Amino acid sequence: MVEVECGSASYRLHTYAAEDFPRLPEIDDATAFTVDRDVFVDTVARVSRSASRDESRPVLTGVLVRFEGEKLVMAATDSYRLSVKETSLPQGPGREVEAIVPARALAELARIAQPGEPGTLQIGVQENQVVFGIDDVWLTARRIDGQFPNYKQLLPENFEAEITIPREDLLEVVRRTSVMAQRKSPLRLRFEDGQLTISAQTQDIGEAHESLPIAYSGEVIEIGFNAEFLRDGLESVNDESVRIKLISPLRPGLIHGESDDFLYLIMPIRLAG
Repeated sequence: MVEVECGSASYRLHTYAAEDFPRLPEIDDATAFTVDRDVFVDTVARVSRSASRDESRPVLTGVLVRFEGEKLVMAATDSYRLSVKETSLPQGPGREVEAIVPARALAELARIAQPGEPGTLQIGVQENQVVFGIDDVWLTARRIDGQFPNYKQLLPENFEAEITIPREDLLEVVRRTSVMAQRKSPLRLRFEDGQLTISAQTQDIGEAHESLPIAYSGEVIEIGFNAEFLRDGLESVNDESVRIKLISPLRPGLIHGESDDFLYLIMPIRLAG
């Protein structure tokens, strides 16, 4: 029994036996390793938003975390979009380590870690769990069983068009026109000579059209994307320019920055008319 008293207030709380609390896993020093905290958290932030929220396919609610030599690779997909981030990691486990970690646990880790602060992150990958240690805080997450999709097979090798656009300019237009893309209405992107027109229309709400000058001189391509998914992809690119690669209106498009360390594949929406 716990008794709490303050002035005229008095409370009595029934307690539980401490030994009944689930045992917390301990990190095996022989298999644990340390990585740069900011690098790991930044990679989580750029990838995890692509993880699914549909619990009927548990493996897609997680993020594939793989350490390969001096490289950290994370991937997440909800079957409508795919995020892949490769990050240089000079200090790592020194061996190949892989686990599917719940995206919600990684989001909580990012909140605890407070991105931007220097420091290290201790990681222990066990048979059924992953343990993260930050300063004096420990977070455990149960590993998700299953086979993560082979994302490399999902990435097209060839594209018909590639357009480079200032990221901030494009993102601002997408944010504004997305206001009219409600009730799952798509954003319509029309690429033509020297111009990209982004439009959205929702019945009984309204419509929006905005244009941007672009360096493009190929055939006209008109393609539709989920407004939220497109915005997520652009926000995950950290470079000043974004590259958009397209095949056709019915094939997925690829978004990435000036380098290829982050890839965002997004499925199109068939346009009516």
